[in-house]
Amino acid sequence: QVQLVESGGGLLQAGGSLRLSCAASGRTFSMYVTAWFRQAPGKEREFVAAISRSGGRSQYADSVKGRFTISRDSTKDTVYLQMDSLKPEDTAVYYCAISNVWTVLDNSYRYWGQGTQVTVSA
Repeated sequence: QVQLVESGGGLLQAGGSLRLSCAASGRTFSMYVTAWFRQAPGKEREFVAAISRSGGRSQYADSVKGRFTISRDSTKDTVYLQMDSLKPEDTAVYYCAISNVWTVLDNSYRYWGQGTQVTVSA
């Protein structure tokens, strides 16, 4: 019913920036809360950021607050994660997901993308 595709990951040095994209098909992003999660090797998946249906509200994990910005472009049906001042501890596979309710709990997000790798070197 809904397919999410992440892109924009890569390898870069600490202090650099990347912008991740999440494109949706099947249903428009405006109908869902959209969030980014990440998972590093040997660690559990963790919440990164979320944005409301309208794009008027966002929420961030403390670990990325002030460095990452989530945004929504309704004309392109795409959600972005602008990642600035990247740190080695940001290295992970980043996933986008959608939910019908406002939440930071990963088990409340019903549809997930395939993930995109972000690797930050020291």
